[in-house]
This record gives sequence, structure tokens and C-alpha cells, in this order.
Amino acid sequence: MLSYRTTGFNGYAVQYSPFFDNRLAVASSANFGLVGNGRLHVLRITDQGQIQPEMELDTQDGLFDLAWSETHENHVVTASGDGDIKLFDVAAGRAFPIMRFREHTKEVFSVNWNMVQRDIFCSASWDGTIKVWNPTRPESMTTLHTPVAVGAAAAPPAPVPTPPMTANQKPMAPNNNPVCIHNAKFSPHSPNLIASAHADSHVRIWDIRAPAQGSLVQDFFAHAGTEVLGLDFNKYRQTVLATAGVDKAVKIWDLRHIPPSTANEVSYPSPSNELLGHNYAVRSVSWSPHASDILLSTSYDMTARVWRDVADDRARYLTRINHNSGLLQVMNKHTEFVIGSDWSLWGQQGWVATVGWDEMLHVWKAT
Repeated sequence: MLSYRTTGFNGYAVQYSPFFDNRLAVASSANFGLVGNGRLHVLRITDQGQIQPEMELDTQDGLFDLAWSETHENHVVTASGDGDIKLFDVAAGRAFPIMRFREHTKEVFSVNWNMVQRDIFCSASWDGTIKVWNPTRPESMTTLHTPVAVGAAAAPPAPVPTPPMTANQKPMAPNNNPVCIHNAKFSPHSPNLIASAHADSHVRIWDIRAPAQGSLVQDFFAHAGTEVLGLDFNKYRQTVLATAGVDKAVKIWDLRHIPPSTANEVSYPSPSNELLGHNYAVRSVSWSPHASDILLSTSYDMTARVWRDVADDRARYLTRINHNSGLLQVMNKHTEFVIGSDWSLWGQQGWVATVGWDEMLHVWKAT
């Protein structure tokens, strides 16, 4: 295992470069993201097995997420607590961004680059909107607005106990917005589909080709009234989605089994698989780029876990009964909340990076 300390800054997100197998970027925030600056770390893994800083760029507010460009090896887009989205050229040696996107009115908690149509990326914010951007234009191309939930799901989710604070941790500011969006990602199979994770326990699937009022194509209640904190599309099975929630569960969904969205009805489907083992809320989930049945989760219980999803169409209900058998590995080297993670696309398969509030980046063998 390799390690690097982001001294003074708590890690929120990490991503491997899509161009170089030894390059990483980390988005971090001072004071756990409550107040203070953010920092973008660009790191390189040497041939001697050491992680060394390549560049550090400070921002006026905390950074909560990042995404490498899929078209330019030195471009990184960041999500900030002041609502800004910034595009940096990390080879330019300058501390200011080459583009700044200012339309969100609250914290931007997620950015994701489209892997199919590589000239666009999306952002998701606590203001309840998802925006699609071209990095050469200051104005967004599309804005998706979270609808007001209908029926029983319209009521705010039941209060959920906050995970206990650890010795070095300060409480986060309360979040009372029932439609805030924690995460949004493009499908790796379609340039037009976006999945989003919401604080009202909903997962929503959008088609950006549709008119604004028809963009929402699927809407379902996912984590029993608790917030959905993260999600990821399976890289090999185009209808399979994994979600992470405050209910301590990782859930696997097959979108073929979820009815289309309608104006007056929200779906309450059963997952095709449910992975239990975390002791507190699950913060993120990520499918392996090398195997269709392996995924990684991070949690407020200070662990990262590797799972095997054994669900399939023939054994859908049986695997839900035996969901606990999917745990492959527990990584417990972090000493604070584990927030972000990513799989290496290159080199030896099965390497991952994780970051957390303990100011540590760990690179380790997951499979």
C-alpha cells in the first residue's frame, strides 16, 4: 500500500488520470469543508513506488469533487462549496482557472465527465439542479430541475441519526433541503443518460435529449427514506446501477425492472441485490473498470470495502437472501471518514485509491 498526506486539507474526491497510469488528482477542503480554502492536488506515482506532489492549486472555498477531462490530459474540473465550477490547466503552472462556470446557487457536490461524448461534463448541486456544460462555453447547455415528489414519497424523509463524531472531527452544517443532489453521473454506455442521487431518498434517471419537462425518464425510491449519497453505472452491464445510502447499504438495481417515470407515480422497486456490512452511512460506490461484478464502497465507518455482486436474472431473489456473502475485502487503514475512491484504469488490474477526512490518500490492491 502507498500513502500520501494532504496536510491541512481533508480529502473529498480522488481520480486517476484517463491518460497516465501513474497520475492522480485529489480534491480537498480545509476544516472538513465547513469553512476555509480548498486545494487541488496533482500527484504522481514514481517507478520507485512513492507518491510525490506534481502541483497544488488553492481555491477560495472547499473542493468537494473533481473530474479529469476526457479530451485534454492536463485539464481538471472541480466542484466548489461556493457554487463555482472551475477548469484548471495543471500544466500551465498558474493558480487561477482557465474557465469558471457560475450558475449554481448552492454548493456543487459533484462533477462528472462524459466518457462517450467527451466534450461535455455535468455538475450536481445542493440547489436541486443538474447542469450540462461544454468546457469552452461559460453558460450551461442544459439544466435539469428536481421535481417535487408525489404521493407518499413527497413527505420529507424520516430523521436519520448522524454518524457519531470521531475525536478529530467537527460536525457538518445541517442539510435541510429535501431535493439537494449529492451525486450525478453520465452513463458509460450512452452519452445522453444521467443518474442522480438525492437527499429525498430518490434515484432519478434523466435523458438530456428530451425537452426539459420530459427529461426525467425514471424516478424511484431507493433507500427507505434515507439520503442517497452516491451511485455508479456498471461499466459492462448497461442497465445496472449501484447506489450508496445513509441506511448503511449498497444496493444494486437493474433499470429494466423499474417502470418509466410518470407525473403522478413514483416507483418503489426492490433491488436485485443488497450488500450489507458497513456500520455507518455509505458515502460512495464505484464499479470496477475491469470486472462486471466487482465494486468498491467507502463509508463513514472509516472503511473501504470490496464486494462481489452475485445477482443475475436467474437468481435475482435468491441472491438478495444471501447478500452478505458478497464481501471480499475490508480496508481499515483510514482513521476518519472515507469519502472518495477511484479504480486505476491502467497497469495491474485491481488497484484503487481512497481519500478521507484523516488527510490521507491510500493506494492499495483491492482484487
